[in-house]
Amino acid sequence: MPPEPTWNTFHGQLNAQKYSPLDQINADNVDELTKAWEVHTGDVSDGSGDLPTSVWSATPVFANDTLYLGTPFYRVIAMDPGTGEIKWTFDSNSTLEAMTQPALKNRGVAYWQAENPVAGEPCQKIIYLGTMDAQLFAMDADTGELCKDFADNGVLNVNQWNDVNSKYPLSLLQPPTVVGNHVIMGWAGKDWAYAEAPPGTVFSVDPQTGERQWQFNALPPEIAPRTGTANVWTGMSADEGLGLVYLPVSSPSPNYWGGNRTESIPLATSTTALNVETGEVVWSRQWVHHDIWDYDTNSAPTLMDIEVDGKTIPALMQATKMGFLFVVNRKTGEDVWPIEERPVPQGDGTIEGEVYAKTQPFPTKPLPLLDQDEKPKIWGVADAVSFGECSRLWDNLSYDGMYSPPTTKGEGVLAYPDSAGGVQWGGVAYDPVSQTAIVNVSHVVQYIKLYPRDEYEQVASGSGNEQGFAPQEGAPYGMRLLNATNWLGMPCWEPPFGELVAVDMKTGNFKWRRPIGASQKWGFYMPEDMGSVTLGGPAVTAGGVIFIGASMDSKVRAYSMADGKELWSDIVAAPAVANPAVYEYKGREYVVFVAGGNTILKDQVSDQVVAYALPEKD
Repeated sequence: MPPEPTWNTFHGQLNAQKYSPLDQINADNVDELTKAWEVHTGDVSDGSGDLPTSVWSATPVFANDTLYLGTPFYRVIAMDPGTGEIKWTFDSNSTLEAMTQPALKNRGVAYWQAENPVAGEPCQKIIYLGTMDAQLFAMDADTGELCKDFADNGVLNVNQWNDVNSKYPLSLLQPPTVVGNHVIMGWAGKDWAYAEAPPGTVFSVDPQTGERQWQFNALPPEIAPRTGTANVWTGMSADEGLGLVYLPVSSPSPNYWGGNRTESIPLATSTTALNVETGEVVWSRQWVHHDIWDYDTNSAPTLMDIEVDGKTIPALMQATKMGFLFVVNRKTGEDVWPIEERPVPQGDGTIEGEVYAKTQPFPTKPLPLLDQDEKPKIWGVADAVSFGECSRLWDNLSYDGMYSPPTTKGEGVLAYPDSAGGVQWGGVAYDPVSQTAIVNVSHVVQYIKLYPRDEYEQVASGSGNEQGFAPQEGAPYGMRLLNATNWLGMPCWEPPFGELVAVDMKTGNFKWRRPIGASQKWGFYMPEDMGSVTLGGPAVTAGGVIFIGASMDSKVRAYSMADGKELWSDIVAAPAVANPAVYEYKGREYVVFVAGGNTILKDQVSDQVVAYALPEKD
């Protein structure tokens, strides 16, 4: 925990705790929060014009007495933290095309400053902005002027290192992770499109020159040319005292067939700890063997010191799409509570060339956030209004429990959860005083079907944001992934659709869990006891408050750390799918949300930045 309140990274702090020691706003007075200021950036598109839809999930970064934001139009906006007044803006003039993503996307900026800034010298404090076309911009944090000594007059072409299976640019949508004098970058690719794709690489560059310091490769060099990805597309965390940076590594390509990569790929779908100075692997834990479910490790692991059986353990919690919370020693990668290898389903014999992993890792504590043993129960209301459509779908979906492999039979295999479920990139927040972890989890049933290549070419139609048909070009199978809904768009599975969960990290047991948000579609709101699917994560404070947006209903909320009771809410312009920021400026505590929306939740996007604080005293 930093000695002073800080929110200068994507997850608040390098340990990804998303924790503030501020307590001016607390559980007793949070219901008095009022809007302190709001800004509309103008950088928004609903997709109806010449530009793709924008989805905006940038965490505001508070540093240098300034609030910094990146936008989905690849601009930087520097604001006064107390008023929202614009200090300066920077426009990268980047190409606004959906090159690797279905929408224009940005998750914000990163900040660096020299250990001993030289007065009067430019670029002693730097803001970094990445673009979808793989350019990293470095600008002076005080003025917004490009840092001329960084790479090519302030711009680093990261795509120059895209030298194997260069099917798309190495899109810099997640801000870099800045650790000491290292600017560490992962990148995003194009899911589900290719069997052979750029292999996962992470780059560390000098913060002032852009010179490459080291490069990490997740795939063995002999395998990389015939597969790809296993990239790091989400945030990272770091322990500066240990000199380690922790990488959440994604799955290899193609995502739903692994016949071209049957050898062991130990660093794929893992948490991997690197020496921050050299990029060398110190330890790694693989969470999915031979991943054929797109179970990317999709959030920065949260670092925490916990007391277990009377001993203080330097721990790391890795949340996953599967709804598992793996807890290991962050020095060594060893289990804190046992993680067991258990037998898993071996498929139905319909997929040629596939070799399934015989076992997968299952944590014993905390328990899974979702019950994955049996098909989820059908929601009777959705089934009735669709005249049994949900029941018929369930009958045509195979499922033998967690890790049931994709199939060509029927409507495919039920996946619970899959790409949209479990814990998403917002990750876990942690209160180090009570040693409580807070995590939001989505309950989403999807289904996957593989189609032999000739059949796929005949049946393939469109695709949306994270669902639909995808070719897996170069593999013998194309694929289709859909949400399990009826013709009205109602979920076929029983609610709740999303929950907020508190975990006692001294015991690994749940303290409480409750539905979060409200599901909304076509103007209708479902009861809040049904909860909502969520995108984006929570922040926690010493005032005993959890702040989170994330839900479909475009509300931002405060919950009690003690019991999960909702304490406050407000309506914003679109789902606030960004992690909130908490900071103090001139003696006043602020909570800031970016309400940008994401079409995975619903077709509502915005450009709103809104700050809340307690009323000023006369």
